[in-house]
Amino acid sequence: MDAKVELQNYKKIVDQKLAEYFEKGIKEAKKIDPLAVQAAKNIRDLTLAGGKRLRAAFMYWGYKAAGGRDDDKMVEASMSIELTNIFLLIHDDIIDRDDFRHGVETIHKRYEKLARRYYKKTDPVHFGDSMALVIGDMAAAAGNEIIFNSKFPPERILKALAKLQDIVSVTVGGELMDVVLEARRKATEKEILKVHENKTAKYTVEGPLHLGALLAGADKKTLDLFSAYAVPVGIGFQIQDDILGIFGDERKLGKPVGSDLRKGVQTLLITKALENANTQQRKWIRNMMGNPKADARDIEEFKKIVIDTGSLEYSKNFSQKLIKQGKDAIEKGDIPKNAKEFLSGIADYLMNREV
Repeated sequence: MDAKVELQNYKKIVDQKLAEYFEKGIKEAKKIDPLAVQAAKNIRDLTLAGGKRLRAAFMYWGYKAAGGRDDDKMVEASMSIELTNIFLLIHDDIIDRDDFRHGVETIHKRYEKLARRYYKKTDPVHFGDSMALVIGDMAAAAGNEIIFNSKFPPERILKALAKLQDIVSVTVGGELMDVVLEARRKATEKEILKVHENKTAKYTVEGPLHLGALLAGADKKTLDLFSAYAVPVGIGFQIQDDILGIFGDERKLGKPVGSDLRKGVQTLLITKALENANTQQRKWIRNMMGNPKADARDIEEFKKIVIDTGSLEYSKNFSQKLIKQGKDAIEKGDIPKNAKEFLSGIADYLMNREV
């Protein structure tokens, strides 16, 4: 099995289901208010603008690996994690003050511009943030509603809903820590890895696998197996993502390289570079972190420091070690061969991807 192709095929299926779901949702919103209609359209536009549907695919394969057989029901249920993802991203865009997501304008920026044009007496930034927060909450409710109305046995639905709340709680914990570390302008390797575990591994990999498995009626042994795979793979994925954020191709990434440095985001690359840097290098990084005016030459200098301090090599090796750990765990598990092939293959894809 080619896991990347499998993921691309699943994305097409889920995107079609999402389009149908939004069409119905917009019709329902017309019964409420024109503002609700516009909010639903904004969620639709952002959701369908991009994304690999990685979480939905993990949810599906968690279900299949745990013995689930009703593909149609599972495809529909897997939309839930994508709506939950959009809810978190809308709020995250406010925190990060991002203007674009997946190539389209972020929700808070759209409403900020609306306020500047029509509501001259209000604070446009506050208006945009407020509207985006509420619209994010709408997306969160939709994520819960999809599982609640899924056609699985009631006891499984309840377990899945409880798991979804747990996923959000853990992710929020990771986000809180991330915000504090960014404000503090320093972090230990242990702190960085904890943020990666909660914001990425448990949210992007473990959580969706568990959701699908619970809807299939999985036992604790299966859930533990998924955790042994998901946590190292998820952390390794995030470390690789941070490397791409500095060394990737800007055209493929769809965003400027070096944005983590400009925003002052704490990553393993930065932490290890600071740890191994000489006095001059350390001072340079400190001065550049959180500097939105850092230009291409500054980013090139940062790349050089990351390489010279051994931070890039350390981060790459650590990421590869984690991915291997997750793959070894899943290979030993008692799950169907096709599920093993997908989970192992997608781990390789996450490690070797360019975007």
